[in-house]
Amino acid sequence: MDTHKPNQRNIWLLATSYGFSFTATSTTAFLGGIIGTALSPSINMATLPIAMTIIGTAIGSIPAAMIMNRIGRRAGFISASIFTFTATLICAVAIWISSFWVYCAACTAIGIGGAFVQQYRFAAAENAASDKAPQAISFILIAGIAGGFLGPSVSSWTYDLAMQHLYVGSYLALSLMTLIPAVLLLGYQNQPTVTRTHTDSGRSSRQLLQQPAFFLAVTGATISYAIMTFLMTATPISMHVIDHLTVSQTGIVIQWHIVGMFLPSLITGHLIQRFGYRSIMLLGIVFMALCISISQFSQTLASYWCSLICLGIGWNCLFVSGTSLLIQCYQPSEQFRAQACNDFMVFSCQALASLLASPLLHLTSWKTINLLCLPLLLCLAWLIFYTQLPDHERPKRKSLKNEMSE
Repeated sequence: MDTHKPNQRNIWLLATSYGFSFTATSTTAFLGGIIGTALSPSINMATLPIAMTIIGTAIGSIPAAMIMNRIGRRAGFISASIFTFTATLICAVAIWISSFWVYCAACTAIGIGGAFVQQYRFAAAENAASDKAPQAISFILIAGIAGGFLGPSVSSWTYDLAMQHLYVGSYLALSLMTLIPAVLLLGYQNQPTVTRTHTDSGRSSRQLLQQPAFFLAVTGATISYAIMTFLMTATPISMHVIDHLTVSQTGIVIQWHIVGMFLPSLITGHLIQRFGYRSIMLLGIVFMALCISISQFSQTLASYWCSLICLGIGWNCLFVSGTSLLIQCYQPSEQFRAQACNDFMVFSCQALASLLASPLLHLTSWKTINLLCLPLLLCLAWLIFYTQLPDHERPKRKSLKNEMSE
């Protein structure tokens, strides 16, 4: 039984905080390869800082959920904000002393902080009425657009503040942005049933995964994130290094990809409410298939642009649907265990995808690595069609009696 009470103020605080928190991820994705190229002992290790950020998120996914379980959402998010603030300062120090390995370690710490940031979407769902959870999750992800543009933009404006140590200023500016959520969330009110849950109550992770709807939710989110990361990580190398498009053109494609990832959140929640999880997950597969199809025709700026936008939209449909379905598949006593299981699967596979992207691109081609994603999409489509969702086809609506009592 869901005892959470809707709290719009909490959702607004979470969305604003998510926007500032996401700047750490977007900035590291933007600068990691550039700084890695300058500091790494080998050009083959240039993208290691980005990979370590994703690995950090995978490592931190289970501890993040468990810490939230122990100390509550507000203390957890504030602690993560301070932790990420410290990690960004260490990045600045690493650049100042030209230490590649310290920079990689700090990027890993940023990734661990990112595991807590991923909990924002679950917190938003807990603060919404049960039938409005998809809209709440979508609202949080919309704020990612702001973070996706704010982080790289501020980094570009401040990269030469320390003239002898380029990009130190970028991370000093980033540290201030990542600290803002710690201040904003002082006004967050914990939901009474979210904290102090007994860790031994409810089903185990294995039992949860044996539930068809839960397995579909986790698989959909995992495959969508793995494919998105795999192709997005390969895109700058394919565009700039192999096809000799400019850095500016590559940046434009990545920025529009981020728009494709987050802007559909304006309507994704409403579409799930109207058509159900299954339909929107299949829509996500269609857009990812379009991405793969477009990549087979040419490798021009227009082709990359259209392909990466479709990739972003497909990810959004699958990820929002998967997350929305997930929260319908566990009891309050199981929520942190279920969320930890989901995020560990998602970000472990994302880390693996990011590590495989560059080697496979150099061994094959842009067209080939796109085609390598097709079997995963076909398996997911089969799973969507044949998983029975009798009680979860659409988000549960409150009864008129419950609405009047509120």
